[in-house]
Amino acid sequence: MHVQEWLETVPAVSIYLLVGLVIGLESLGIPLPGEIVLVSAALLASQHGDIDPYILGACASAGAIIGDSIGYAIGRRGGRPLLAWLGGKFPKHFGEAQIAMAERSFEKWGMWAVFFGRFVALLRIFAGPLAGVLHMPYWKFLIANVFGGIVWAGGTTAVIYTVGVVAEPWLKRFSWVGLALAVLIGVGSMLVLRSRAKKSAEAAGAAGVDSGAPESVRAGE
Repeated sequence: MHVQEWLETVPAVSIYLLVGLVIGLESLGIPLPGEIVLVSAALLASQHGDIDPYILGACASAGAIIGDSIGYAIGRRGGRPLLAWLGGKFPKHFGEAQIAMAERSFEKWGMWAVFFGRFVALLRIFAGPLAGVLHMPYWKFLIANVFGGIVWAGGTTAVIYTVGVVAEPWLKRFSWVGLALAVLIGVGSMLVLRSRAKKSAEAAGAAGVDSGAPESVRAGE
């Protein structure tokens, strides 16, 4: 079966629900590949006439905003014990170095950390729960959450959809190869962001160790 014929069998509603659900759970604080799903769905929309990019972007934005809001409420109620529990369950995402880096970002940028955190894989998972743990005023969080979710989800959908439309004739020629390439583009973008986030976390952890020694000496004195 040709790729285009196969795509016609994918219900548009299922794509909308999947994107909104995965992004919502990721924003809530569960490590899921939200960006991969969004990028892949936007590429599918460019090749699948039944998938409306506007509805797709709206569902992604709604998932991001609602998920972050639930994460904020959970973080506010659970406090730091919640971060410790998450660290035990997801050490690669909620380890001490990652939490320290996220806290420094919040201390330095405040509500802007929630907004720009949308564009960084690690902070996208942390933003909601950590804002709640740190007792950021909800109105500040809500403003940054809404605008960040719309700009990130809507912007990503628009850019990837446009690229897909431009590349449509070329992708059609290669059938399944084209679909595989579309998925690889989404996976590649996520891996690049994860690599950058990991390097930042390692650097933050090293800086924390270096700065911790003098403080302990002064405390001893």
